[in-house]
Amino acid sequence: MSAADERMRRWRLVLGGGQADGTGFGLEGVDARMDAALAAVYDQGGQGGEDGGDRRQGGLGASAPRVARWLGDIRTYFPSTVVQVMQKDAIEKLNLTRLLLEPEMLEAVEPDVHLAGTLLALNKVMPDQARESARALVRRVVEELERRLAQKTRAAVSGALDRSARTHRPRRVADIDWDRTIRANLKNYLPDRNTVVPSRLVGYARRQRSVQREVVLCVDQSGSMAASVVYSSVFGAVLASMRSLRTSLVVFDTAVVDLTDQLHDPVEVLFGTQLGGGTDINRAVAYCQGLITRPANSIFILISDLYEGGIRQEMLRRVAAMTQAGVQVIVLLALSDEGAPFYDHENAAALAAMGVPAFACTPDAFPGLMAAAIERRDIAQWAERHLTT
Repeated sequence: MSAADERMRRWRLVLGGGQADGTGFGLEGVDARMDAALAAVYDQGGQGGEDGGDRRQGGLGASAPRVARWLGDIRTYFPSTVVQVMQKDAIEKLNLTRLLLEPEMLEAVEPDVHLAGTLLALNKVMPDQARESARALVRRVVEELERRLAQKTRAAVSGALDRSARTHRPRRVADIDWDRTIRANLKNYLPDRNTVVPSRLVGYARRQRSVQREVVLCVDQSGSMAASVVYSSVFGAVLASMRSLRTSLVVFDTAVVDLTDQLHDPVEVLFGTQLGGGTDINRAVAYCQGLITRPANSIFILISDLYEGGIRQEMLRRVAAMTQAGVQVIVLLALSDEGAPFYDHENAAALAAMGVPAFACTPDAFPGLMAAAIERRDIAQWAERHLTT
């Protein structure tokens, strides 16, 4: 195929066919099947295509076999990242949610965070024969996220705890950070003796085996926060595995559920949530206040779009009281790769006015955020430096 034909082929696949695309280029074989798979989602009611005629109707209908074939086709023709996007679009555009309740469908789909969130939202209406398949799919998603994020999180948090314990009066030689001590005393270098006189030591306080920080993750489980709930469960499990932290995980809608005792298994955490429903942030913050025993060494992370169905002024008053007591309070409008969703700008502005930053955070940036919080750095400045809007 010539370079010009290849360009036309690519434009034809992008534009979708029909008289309006202007290419006049025909597809056959694998290209035609790829085009049909795309058209099933993106050409609803459209025309075009060469596989069996000049006119093609998009859509998958309600046929489970047809959906199963489509799922097989897209996994054959497209990389997994594209497959995940197409699955998400098909569920939203073509209302395929009901078909996801069938075990054979769950075995055919490509696992991803958004699909896991959809299944969790369907948990209460899912028939028994589909529940085990759904649980297995969610576990695959969680295990992949743990492989991607766990080590980075532990390293960032451990490093921050070490740095926060730095002292200029280390009690033992083993606690001296020689690299930093030498750098801090270079002005005391004696050329004739080829040595540095360490007038100031830099090291670590005696290593603590007890809990150094309390971390409370408070997660809004309304439907729009599905991806954030999935990521929060994974990060909660990772943080809970670190002895130097005491980690709590609380999820809420109009009710509040403490899932801390299930943090050893994030899949159990996720199936303990109930996505959807109303939102009472004030009630959740009130509960979390009771979990904090050492305010000056505590980090409270509220993950919510801030649409308050409870008592707004009480919620703001409680947050203000926490910050005044010394708690490091952070509000994440989302913990996902998609950026900030729709959120209550008035509540976000009110929190910012009292020094509580509110922003969306990607999962890859969350370990750095935790490190900054442990070191009690300015979180608003950290967000401006490390996150894009």
